[in-house]
Amino acid sequence: MYGAGDVRVQEVPDAAISEPTDALVRVTRACICGSDLWPYKSMPASEEGARMGHEFIGVVEEVGSSVATVRRGDVVVAPFVYSDGTCQFCEEGLQTSCTNGGFWGASGVDGGQGEAVRIPQADGTLVVLPVAEDDALMPSLLTLSDVFATGHHAALGARVQAGKTVAVVGDGADGLCGVMAAKRRGAEQIIILGRHADRTDLARDFGATDVVAERGKEAVTRVRELTGGVGAHSVLECVGMDDAFTTAVKIARSGGAVGRVGVPQYGALPAARDTFLRNITVSGGIAPARAYIEELLPDVLEGRLEPGRVFDRTVDLDGVPAGYKAMDDRDSIKVMVKP
Repeated sequence: MYGAGDVRVQEVPDAAISEPTDALVRVTRACICGSDLWPYKSMPASEEGARMGHEFIGVVEEVGSSVATVRRGDVVVAPFVYSDGTCQFCEEGLQTSCTNGGFWGASGVDGGQGEAVRIPQADGTLVVLPVAEDDALMPSLLTLSDVFATGHHAALGARVQAGKTVAVVGDGADGLCGVMAAKRRGAEQIIILGRHADRTDLARDFGATDVVAERGKEAVTRVRELTGGVGAHSVLECVGMDDAFTTAVKIARSGGAVGRVGVPQYGALPAARDTFLRNITVSGGIAPARAYIEELLPDVLEGRLEPGRVFDRTVDLDGVPAGYKAMDDRDSIKVMVKP
């Protein structure tokens, strides 16, 4: 990406192992993330450009001399942050704060929207998948790298419990996976706040019981009506805009919780006084996807959940720029890339 709206497909040096802890992975599936749209809208022009992509599945082609948990030929999923798996934060399940970790596409590391990726800290990062590289479950397995894990993280942050009421702000892929995560945790009533019928219809398939198409004060009023006037026990904020967070707080019941996973596009947390006066817990943040993959994987492998349905368009590498535009124009929920 060279600036707002400027995504190019280019030849770059081949990915190659440089450290004993590295692995080389040939990418078989990748995708465009909703968070990629923020720089797509606002990135200043750059002569160097930035490697893009942080969600991918691939096949191990080579491993460094100290790699022990993966081998050549393994089909693997890579969470959207690499991590060593051994530091104190990794041991606490917070791989996104790994002292030896980092982000794809930064600091000389390859991006996932390409043909191959050098994987730093391969032992702590990669998870082997017990399937062939063209398995029909690939779309759903790909969501474990980020979006489904992010929905799960939002549900945990919002303290979703069986038999309770949940509201989800945002009908993008994160919000849709948040609906699925809330259903998985046993929520009885799940309200999706969204205005796009194709997305809210999918949300109903994922477990939503009610749809609120209104925004702002009207949305708050409608959610209150659906919850006996008191609001939702748990609210998943999956957008990242200040008005979305304000709505999330206002539709939460007193003593409830908001789990936020939308990348914040604001400098200060809105509605701080409201959260204080009504004892609303605010939690969430960047999802440590690596901590959740083993827990979520069986539901995908055994067909109980199909988060891969959030993908409604597939492109090759040459089609990636058009994929960004389709998502930015709301013509697509989430675009999968098949190199």
